[in-house]
Amino acid sequence: MKQIIVPLDFSDESINGLELAIMISSKTKANLQMVYVMRSTSDFSQISKDEEQRYAKSKFKELEAKYEHKLARDVKLSYIIKKGKVYDEVVEQAESFDDSLIVASTHGASGFEKFFIGSNALKIITASEGPVIAIKHGVMPKTFRKILLPIDYTRDTRQKVPYTLKLAKYFGSQVHVMGVSSGSDPELMARIKSWSKQVEEHLAENAVETVNTYHRGDNISDLIVDYAEKERIDLISIMTEQSSAISNFLIGSNAQQLISKAPVPVLCITPKELNIKTGFRTYGDVPPA
Repeated sequence: MKQIIVPLDFSDESINGLELAIMISSKTKANLQMVYVMRSTSDFSQISKDEEQRYAKSKFKELEAKYEHKLARDVKLSYIIKKGKVYDEVVEQAESFDDSLIVASTHGASGFEKFFIGSNALKIITASEGPVIAIKHGVMPKTFRKILLPIDYTRDTRQKVPYTLKLAKYFGSQVHVMGVSSGSDPELMARIKSWSKQVEEHLAENAVETVNTYHRGDNISDLIVDYAEKERIDLISIMTEQSSAISNFLIGSNAQQLISKAPVPVLCITPKELNIKTGFRTYGDVPPA
Protein backbone atom coordinates (compact mmCIF):
# COMPACT_ATOMS: atom_id res chain seq x y z
CA MET A 1 0.00 0.00 0.00
CA LYS A 2 1.75 3.12 -1.25
CA GLN A 3 -1.00 5.73 -1.68
CA ILE A 4 -4.33 6.47 -0.01
CA ILE A 5 -6.83 8.55 -1.99
CA VAL A 6 -9.40 10.51 0.02
CA PRO A 7 -12.30 12.20 -1.82
CA LEU A 8 -13.42 15.31 0.06
CA ASP A 9 -16.25 17.82 -0.06
CA PHE A 10 -14.98 19.50 3.16
CA SER A 11 -18.03 18.41 5.15
CA ASP A 12 -17.44 16.89 8.59
CA GLU A 13 -18.57 13.55 7.19
CA SER A 14 -15.99 13.45 4.41
CA ILE A 15 -13.23 14.68 6.75
CA ASN A 16 -14.10 11.64 8.85
CA GLY A 17 -12.73 9.66 5.90
CA LEU A 18 -9.51 11.70 5.98
CA GLU A 19 -9.02 10.94 9.66
CA LEU A 20 -9.50 7.22 9.01
CA ALA A 21 -6.98 7.42 6.15
CA ILE A 22 -4.46 9.09 8.46
CA MET A 23 -4.98 6.31 11.01
CA ILE A 24 -4.34 3.67 8.32
CA SER A 25 -1.29 5.57 7.07
CA SER A 26 0.17 5.61 10.59
CA LYS A 27 0.65 1.84 10.24
CA THR A 28 1.20 1.40 6.50
CA LYS A 29 3.29 4.58 5.94
CA ALA A 30 1.30 5.22 2.75
CA ASN A 31 1.18 8.77 1.43
CA LEU A 32 -2.19 10.53 1.35
CA GLN A 33 -3.78 12.56 -1.40
CA MET A 34 -7.00 14.53 -0.93
CA VAL A 35 -9.21 14.89 -4.02
CA TYR A 36 -11.85 17.52 -4.74
CA VAL A 37 -13.85 17.32 -7.96
CA MET A 38 -15.31 20.47 -9.50
CA ARG A 39 -18.65 19.97 -11.20
CA SER A 40 -20.27 21.65 -14.18
CA THR A 41 -21.25 25.32 -13.95
CA SER A 42 -24.92 24.32 -14.07
CA ASP A 43 -24.54 22.62 -10.69
CA PHE A 44 -23.43 25.87 -9.05
CA SER A 45 -24.76 28.72 -11.14
CA GLN A 46 -24.32 31.15 -8.27
CA ILE A 47 -20.51 30.85 -8.27
CA SER A 48 -17.77 30.84 -10.87
CA LYS A 49 -15.23 28.11 -11.48
CA ASP A 50 -12.50 30.41 -10.19
CA GLU A 51 -14.44 30.98 -6.96
CA GLU A 52 -14.96 27.27 -6.46
CA GLN A 53 -11.30 26.54 -7.09
CA ARG A 54 -10.17 29.25 -4.64
CA TYR A 55 -12.59 27.87 -2.07
CA ALA A 56 -11.22 24.32 -2.49
CA LYS A 57 -7.60 25.49 -2.26
CA SER A 58 -8.26 27.45 0.92
CA LYS A 59 -9.96 24.44 2.50
CA PHE A 60 -7.09 22.15 1.55
CA LYS A 61 -4.57 24.57 3.09
CA GLU A 62 -6.58 24.52 6.32
CA LEU A 63 -6.60 20.72 6.36
CA GLU A 64 -2.85 20.52 5.67
CA ALA A 65 -2.17 22.87 8.58
CA LYS A 66 -4.51 20.90 10.86
CA TYR A 67 -3.30 17.37 10.09
CA GLU A 68 0.35 17.51 9.01
CA HIS A 69 1.58 17.13 12.57
CA LYS A 70 -0.49 13.94 12.92
CA LEU A 71 1.24 12.18 10.01
CA ALA A 72 3.79 9.42 10.47
CA ARG A 73 7.38 10.25 9.65
CA ASP A 74 8.08 10.64 5.90
CA VAL A 75 4.37 10.44 5.03
CA LYS A 76 3.24 13.15 2.64
CA LEU A 77 -0.18 14.82 2.56
CA SER A 78 -1.09 16.44 -0.76
CA TYR A 79 -4.19 17.49 -2.67
CA ILE A 80 -5.50 17.76 -6.21
CA ILE A 81 -8.48 19.58 -7.71
CA LYS A 82 -10.09 17.88 -10.71
CA LYS A 83 -13.04 18.46 -13.03
CA GLY A 84 -15.62 15.95 -14.21
CA LYS A 85 -17.79 13.22 -12.76
CA VAL A 86 -16.92 12.60 -9.13
CA TYR A 87 -16.61 8.83 -9.25
CA ASP A 88 -14.73 8.80 -12.56
CA GLU A 89 -12.15 11.34 -11.38
CA VAL A 90 -11.63 9.72 -7.99
CA VAL A 91 -11.15 6.24 -9.46
CA GLU A 92 -8.88 7.57 -12.22
CA GLN A 93 -6.73 9.31 -9.64
CA ALA A 94 -6.41 6.14 -7.58
CA GLU A 95 -5.46 4.15 -10.69
CA SER A 96 -2.65 6.60 -11.46
CA PHE A 97 -0.76 5.09 -8.50
CA ASP A 98 0.43 1.55 -7.89
CA ASP A 99 -1.05 -0.19 -4.85
CA SER A 100 -3.53 2.53 -3.94
CA LEU A 101 -6.48 2.46 -1.53
CA ILE A 102 -9.52 4.75 -1.62
CA VAL A 103 -11.09 5.81 1.67
CA ALA A 104 -14.51 7.33 0.96
CA SER A 105 -17.25 8.72 3.17
CA THR A 106 -20.73 7.46 2.37
CA HIS A 107 -22.29 10.72 3.58
CA GLY A 108 -21.68 14.36 2.75
CA ALA A 109 -23.11 17.84 3.05
CA SER A 110 -25.69 19.71 1.00
CA GLY A 111 -25.72 22.91 -1.00
CA PHE A 112 -22.36 24.20 -2.21
CA GLU A 113 -20.52 21.29 -0.63
CA LYS A 114 -22.85 18.64 -2.08
CA PHE A 115 -20.71 15.65 -3.00
CA PHE A 116 -21.65 12.23 -1.67
CA ILE A 117 -25.40 12.68 -1.50
CA GLY A 118 -27.02 9.95 -3.58
CA SER A 119 -24.87 7.27 -5.16
CA ASN A 120 -21.42 8.82 -5.62
CA ALA A 121 -19.77 6.77 -2.88
CA LEU A 122 -21.32 3.56 -4.18
CA LYS A 123 -20.34 4.48 -7.73
CA ILE A 124 -16.72 4.87 -6.57
CA ILE A 125 -16.87 1.44 -4.95
CA THR A 126 -18.44 -0.14 -8.04
CA ALA A 127 -16.12 1.55 -10.57
CA SER A 128 -12.87 0.92 -8.71
CA GLU A 129 -10.80 -2.14 -9.53
CA GLY A 130 -8.77 -1.50 -6.39
CA PRO A 131 -9.84 -1.69 -2.74
CA VAL A 132 -12.13 0.92 -1.23
CA ILE A 133 -12.90 1.48 2.44
CA ALA A 134 -16.34 3.03 2.97
CA ILE A 135 -16.94 4.93 6.19
CA LYS A 136 -20.18 6.50 7.31
CA HIS A 137 -20.80 9.44 9.61
CA GLY A 138 -19.83 8.98 13.24
CA VAL A 139 -17.79 5.81 12.74
CA MET A 140 -14.11 6.16 13.62
CA PRO A 141 -12.12 3.20 14.97
CA LYS A 142 -8.83 4.04 16.65
CA THR A 143 -7.27 0.94 15.12
CA PHE A 144 -8.28 -2.29 13.37
CA ARG A 145 -8.09 -4.52 16.41
CA LYS A 146 -10.65 -6.98 15.03
CA ILE A 147 -11.48 -7.58 11.34
CA LEU A 148 -14.56 -9.54 10.24
CA LEU A 149 -14.11 -11.70 7.14
CA PRO A 150 -17.42 -13.23 5.93
CA ILE A 151 -17.11 -16.34 3.74
CA ASP A 152 -20.00 -17.57 1.60
CA TYR A 153 -20.27 -20.40 -0.97
CA THR A 154 -19.22 -18.57 -4.14
CA ARG A 155 -15.88 -18.99 -5.89
CA ASP A 156 -14.98 -15.32 -5.46
CA THR A 157 -15.64 -15.05 -1.74
CA ARG A 158 -12.03 -15.82 -0.73
CA GLN A 159 -10.48 -13.18 -2.98
CA LYS A 160 -10.73 -10.65 -0.18
CA VAL A 161 -8.40 -12.77 1.97
CA PRO A 162 -5.00 -11.51 0.65
CA TYR A 163 -5.76 -7.82 1.18
CA THR A 164 -7.40 -8.51 4.53
CA LEU A 165 -4.27 -10.43 5.51
CA LYS A 166 -2.11 -7.42 4.60
CA LEU A 167 -4.14 -5.12 6.84
CA ALA A 168 -4.17 -7.66 9.65
CA LYS A 169 -0.37 -7.86 9.52
CA TYR A 170 -0.02 -4.08 9.58
CA PHE A 171 -2.34 -3.68 12.56
CA GLY A 172 -1.75 -6.92 14.43
CA SER A 173 -5.47 -7.64 13.99
CA GLN A 174 -7.47 -10.63 15.10
CA VAL A 175 -9.47 -11.87 12.07
CA HIS A 176 -12.91 -13.37 12.60
CA VAL A 177 -13.57 -15.82 9.75
CA MET A 178 -17.36 -15.96 9.55
CA GLY A 179 -19.01 -18.62 7.44
CA VAL A 180 -22.44 -17.33 6.38
CA SER A 181 -25.38 -19.02 4.67
CA SER A 182 -29.02 -18.19 4.00
CA GLY A 183 -29.90 -21.76 3.00
CA SER A 184 -29.79 -25.26 4.43
CA ASP A 185 -28.33 -27.23 1.52
CA PRO A 186 -25.88 -29.70 3.15
CA GLU A 187 -23.41 -29.54 0.26
CA LEU A 188 -23.24 -25.74 0.27
CA MET A 189 -22.98 -25.60 4.06
CA ALA A 190 -20.13 -28.11 3.94
CA ARG A 191 -18.36 -26.02 1.29
CA ILE A 192 -18.64 -22.84 3.37
CA LYS A 193 -17.27 -24.58 6.45
CA SER A 194 -14.44 -26.16 4.43
CA TRP A 195 -13.46 -22.86 2.82
CA SER A 196 -13.69 -21.05 6.17
CA LYS A 197 -11.33 -23.61 7.66
CA GLN A 198 -8.94 -23.20 4.74
CA VAL A 199 -8.95 -19.41 5.22
CA GLU A 200 -8.39 -19.81 8.94
CA GLU A 201 -5.39 -22.09 8.34
CA HIS A 202 -3.93 -19.71 5.75
CA LEU A 203 -4.15 -16.79 8.15
CA ALA A 204 -2.66 -18.85 10.98
CA GLU A 205 0.25 -19.86 8.74
CA ASN A 206 0.92 -16.14 8.33
CA ALA A 207 0.92 -15.57 12.09
CA VAL A 208 -2.52 -13.91 12.22
CA GLU A 209 -4.75 -14.70 15.19
CA THR A 210 -8.12 -16.05 14.04
CA VAL A 211 -11.59 -16.85 15.30
CA ASN A 212 -13.72 -19.22 13.20
CA THR A 213 -17.50 -19.02 13.42
CA TYR A 214 -20.51 -20.10 11.33
CA HIS A 215 -23.93 -18.47 11.11
CA ARG A 216 -27.07 -19.20 9.10
CA GLY A 217 -30.14 -16.99 8.70
CA ASP A 218 -32.59 -15.42 6.26
CA ASN A 219 -30.78 -12.07 6.02
CA ILE A 220 -27.02 -12.37 5.54
CA SER A 221 -26.40 -8.65 5.95
CA ASP A 222 -28.16 -8.65 9.31
CA LEU A 223 -26.13 -11.67 10.42
CA ILE A 224 -22.90 -9.85 9.59
CA VAL A 225 -23.95 -6.58 11.23
CA ASP A 226 -25.26 -8.31 14.37
CA TYR A 227 -22.02 -10.24 14.77
CA ALA A 228 -19.94 -7.11 14.19
CA GLU A 229 -21.81 -5.26 16.93
CA LYS A 230 -21.65 -8.16 19.37
CA GLU A 231 -17.93 -8.80 18.91
CA ARG A 232 -16.96 -5.10 18.62
CA ILE A 233 -15.48 -5.55 15.17
CA ASP A 234 -13.47 -2.60 13.78
CA LEU A 235 -13.55 -3.41 10.05
CA ILE A 236 -15.69 -5.65 7.82
CA SER A 237 -14.14 -7.05 4.62
CA ILE A 238 -16.53 -7.85 1.74
CA MET A 239 -16.66 -8.51 -2.00
CA THR A 240 -18.64 -5.89 -3.89
CA GLU A 241 -19.80 -8.38 -6.52
CA GLN A 242 -20.16 -12.11 -6.84
CA SER A 243 -19.83 -14.13 -10.04
CA SER A 244 -22.77 -16.38 -9.20
CA ALA A 245 -26.34 -15.10 -9.25
CA ILE A 246 -27.19 -17.48 -6.42
CA SER A 247 -25.24 -15.29 -4.01
CA ASN A 248 -26.79 -11.86 -4.19
CA PHE A 249 -26.40 -10.55 -0.66
CA LEU A 250 -23.33 -8.54 -1.64
CA ILE A 251 -24.59 -7.43 -5.05
CA GLY A 252 -26.17 -4.07 -5.83
CA SER A 253 -28.76 -2.99 -3.29
CA ASN A 254 -27.71 -5.67 -0.82
CA ALA A 255 -24.13 -4.41 -0.77
CA GLN A 256 -25.51 -0.94 -0.25
CA GLN A 257 -27.62 -2.26 2.62
CA LEU A 258 -24.62 -3.81 4.33
CA ILE A 259 -22.49 -0.70 3.90
CA SER A 260 -25.35 1.44 5.19
CA LYS A 261 -26.05 -0.77 8.22
CA ALA A 262 -22.48 -1.59 9.20
CA PRO A 263 -21.46 -0.03 12.53
CA VAL A 264 -17.84 0.15 11.32
CA PRO A 265 -15.89 0.88 8.10
CA VAL A 266 -16.32 -1.64 5.28
CA LEU A 267 -13.43 -2.79 3.08
CA CYS A 268 -14.81 -3.43 -0.42
CA ILE A 269 -12.88 -5.68 -2.82
CA THR A 270 -13.80 -6.16 -6.49
CA PRO A 271 -13.41 -9.77 -7.69
CA LYS A 272 -10.66 -10.68 -10.13
CA GLU A 273 -8.51 -13.73 -10.76
CA LEU A 274 -5.64 -13.97 -8.32
CA ASN A 275 -2.68 -16.33 -8.18
CA ILE A 276 -1.17 -16.28 -4.74
CA LYS A 277 2.41 -17.50 -4.41
CA THR A 278 1.74 -18.99 -0.99
CA GLY A 279 -0.40 -21.67 -2.61
CA PHE A 280 -3.62 -20.37 -1.08
CA ARG A 281 -6.25 -20.57 -3.83
CA THR A 282 -9.13 -18.15 -4.33
CA TYR A 283 -10.87 -20.29 -6.95
CA GLY A 284 -12.03 -23.89 -6.94
CA ASP A 285 -12.89 -26.44 -4.31
CA VAL A 286 -10.57 -27.43 -1.53
CA PRO A 287 -8.59 -30.54 -2.58
CA PRO A 288 -9.12 -33.67 -0.52
CA ALA A 289 -6.71 -34.25 2.35
